[in-house]
Amino acid sequence: MKQERVLVAMSGGVDSSMTAALLLEQGYDVIGATMRLSEDSREALSEENNGEMPSSIVDARRVADVLGIPHYVVDFMSSFEQTVIGYFLDEYQRGRTPNPCVVCNRHIKFGALLQKAAELGASYIATGHYARVERGADGIYRLRKAQNYAKDQSYVLYHLNQETLAHILFPLGSFSKDETRRMAEEYHLPVAHKAESQEICFVPHDDYKAYLRKKRPASVQHGEIIDQSGNVLGMHEGVSFYTIGQRKGLGIAAPEPLYVTALDPVENRVIVGAADEVYAQELIASHPLWTMWDVLREERTVHAKIRYGKREATAVVSPYGDDSICVRFAEPQRAVTPGQSVVFYEDDIVLGGGVIDEVIA
Repeated sequence: MKQERVLVAMSGGVDSSMTAALLLEQGYDVIGATMRLSEDSREALSEENNGEMPSSIVDARRVADVLGIPHYVVDFMSSFEQTVIGYFLDEYQRGRTPNPCVVCNRHIKFGALLQKAAELGASYIATGHYARVERGADGIYRLRKAQNYAKDQSYVLYHLNQETLAHILFPLGSFSKDETRRMAEEYHLPVAHKAESQEICFVPHDDYKAYLRKKRPASVQHGEIIDQSGNVLGMHEGVSFYTIGQRKGLGIAAPEPLYVTALDPVENRVIVGAADEVYAQELIASHPLWTMWDVLREERTVHAKIRYGKREATAVVSPYGDDSICVRFAEPQRAVTPGQSVVFYEDDIVLGGGVIDEVIA
């Protein structure tokens, strides 16, 4: 019987490396691929290769050699620049807070790389995400949270539909990070104890403000910081450098703590208020995507998450216009932020999500 081929997206880290090892153990015909995405990578150039190759590629190849699997390097820098970096910079200039991982996953990792997998004869693509895909007796694929909720990464995968889910494997969905590292030790993988980064992969030193100044100098546009009544309290250097709920770095002296409650890129103003003014009970999100159906046709009670790492909250989601949804929370939520994704769950099943456009107090 011919083995099914799976392409593993290998970043050079322990999660994707262990993904390849587990699938090999399960009998798949495994091939590895590392994506080149940006010259502005967080990674220093590898000293092991005379500075000619990013460490992600060097480490992934070392793992591939240990496992005895083929390894490819795929260059997606042009499409990544246009699709992800362009979006990232545009959103900040619009006074919104982008989520580049969601866009990258949708268009690059589970878009361009999935297409590359098919070209290489692979039936599946696998990544080191902590999430699960299960096919029910009804034939429907369900995207579920990782069994270890503390490590769950399903929030950034809400865009996956039935067609895509049929070709995805997440072998780490039932493990914890500690278990993954222990297994990597047992497999003698050279990246078993490689440090994990939470930074944006293409922003050097995780300094998005410096990145904006370099890539979009027009972002530096000084304007007024005002309160809810329009009183001028100070000056800012550009709405791109602020986000909803922010307290530090405002440069305002006030008798009580002030927080960013809204950004107005049209008038070039940052609006601030007291702690209780950062809360909102309703939002409008655009371009909703669903894992098990195409369109939301009636209101539904869900658990909604408005930011990665944020707790879910009970809400009712309902259709709103042609390509939007309205989400009303049972209790007001802090720092609902335009540009971020709102993702919906039913128990541990991911239903879908959308991009927050409007916040309604």
